[in-house]
Amino acid sequence: MKAKITTQMLTRMALLIALNIIFTRLLSVRIPLGGVEGLRIGFGSLPVIFAGIFMGPLAGGLVGAIGDLIGYLINPIGAYMPHFTLTAALRGIIPSLIIFLASRTRREVGIFPLFLAVCSTLIIVDIFMVPYFIESLFGLSRVVTVPPRIIQNAISIPAYTVLLFTLGRTMEKAFAFNQGKEALHLSGRIW
Repeated sequence: MKAKITTQMLTRMALLIALNIIFTRLLSVRIPLGGVEGLRIGFGSLPVIFAGIFMGPLAGGLVGAIGDLIGYLINPIGAYMPHFTLTAALRGIIPSLIIFLASRTRREVGIFPLFLAVCSTLIIVDIFMVPYFIESLFGLSRVVTVPPRIIQNAISIPAYTVLLFTLGRTMEKAFAFNQGKEALHLSGRIW
């Protein structure tokens, strides 16, 4: 886990923030439930999770939080709620911590820990936290918001896992991404 942010990391984080804003604000499908945005289908979380897994929890949290803040300033949807900035930051922090715990003794990670990181992140944030905040802020019951999110995440979790594995391997080979002793390496193994 890197705690130091270099210029190269800042550049990569800026690119991932831009991708997060584009995927979340422009290329996603929004489904209103009860007068508020109850469901957003897209790949907006992918750059945040990618930053968390491959660049550490600090970078993942910053990409999520800054992406949410800038995205709100560019394309506001209602009043600003810091609760959703917190959930955006956690989308980058949680997978990094799960990968760190799964690969404590080695920096080579298989497909299952990657799946576990994506699964736990999306379940904690998208199925538990966001519906709770929607209910407490807007009064829309979790009975209405949770079932569509379960269906959405049943599709998103495997898709994100495959995309993250493919992107990680490609970045590793093409751009010498994260080289060094503490660098994360994705192996084709299950565990």
